[in-house]
Amino acid sequence: MVRKRRTKTVVVVEDEADVRKFACRVLDLEGYTVLEAADGDVAMALVTEHQPALVLLDLRLPGRDGWSVLQEIKSKPELSPIAVIVFSASAGAPHRRKALNMGAVEYLVKPLSAAVLREAVARVLRPGR
Repeated sequence: MVRKRRTKTVVVVEDEADVRKFACRVLDLEGYTVLEAADGDVAMALVTEHQPALVLLDLRLPGRDGWSVLQEIKSKPELSPIAVIVFSASAGAPHRRKALNMGAVEYLVKPLSAAVLREAVARVLRPGR
């Protein structure tokens, strides 16, 4: 069975190279155009330039952290429609609540499986959402 190639762009923002490469590979195999950033400044440059359908965002980043990236995306009218899935090692309810209240559409706890990542991204990017 041949998968239909999708052209939606996803920016993966994660400072740990192994985790970033894993997420990028999973999403690439699903047919997404994947851009990657290891810090918040590069993430914002990519988001501003490419206006992706989705940002997969870690909270703990060098320099500008994920919280400030999420806040900036959601505060700019031209970027606010972009879906953001936060993925973090912080499993606590306060972090989850804060991220969702700031505009994230999902909150995933690392480590996560390829299946969980695929399902969350497909759910967020499904047509008509």
